[in-house]
Amino acid sequence: MAKKQSHIRKNDKVMVIAGKEKGKIGTILKMIPQKEKAVVEKLNMVKRHTKAGPKTAKGGIIEKEAPIHISNLMLVCGKCAEETRVGKKLLEDGSKVRFCKKCGEILDK
Repeated sequence: MAKKQSHIRKNDKVMVIAGKEKGKIGTILKMIPQKEKAVVEKLNMVKRHTKAGPKTAKGGIIEKEAPIHISNLMLVCGKCAEETRVGKKLLEDGSKVRFCKKCGEILDK
């Protein structure tokens, strides 16, 4: 199965546009392209009950981020500081870059 190209990448600043975390902004920590999901810093927190064992010294309740589907995330532009749609264009040197559809700022540095 071919890997689908996404409008967002790791370390991008994104805003959640649907679900219980709607309106919140965070940075992408991890992408899961097979499931089209992303883990966003300090958003969609879930509790995991763990048992003490040889690998984990302590048991208890651990809070961690759960993945969010990428269709519920929208990129936040660094220049205009608003959530925006992403366009792609080809530069003179032949490289493909993403750009902000609102202000035209190139997002890939």
